[in-house]
Amino acid sequence: DGICLSEDAYRQVKGKIKQGVGDLTDDEQLRDEGVADEAEGDVQEGVGKARRKVGEAIEDIGEKIKR
Repeated sequence: DGICLSEDAYRQVKGKIKQGVGDLTDDEQLRDEGVADEAEGDVQEGVGKARRKVGEAIEDIGEKIKR
C-alpha cells in the first residue's frame, strides 16, 4: 500500500517539495509558499505533541487520585 502521513507531516513534505522546485526554477513565490507550508506543519505537529503531553499528565493525575 501507499505511505500514510499525518496532515502535519504532509504539510512539511509538501513545503519542502515546493521549496526545492522554487529553488530549481528560481520561483521565489513558490519557495516562500513552501517555507510557509513547512512552518505550518511544524507548528501543528508541536501543538499535537503538547496536547498529547497534557492528556498524559491528566491521566497520570487521575491514576494517582484513584489510589
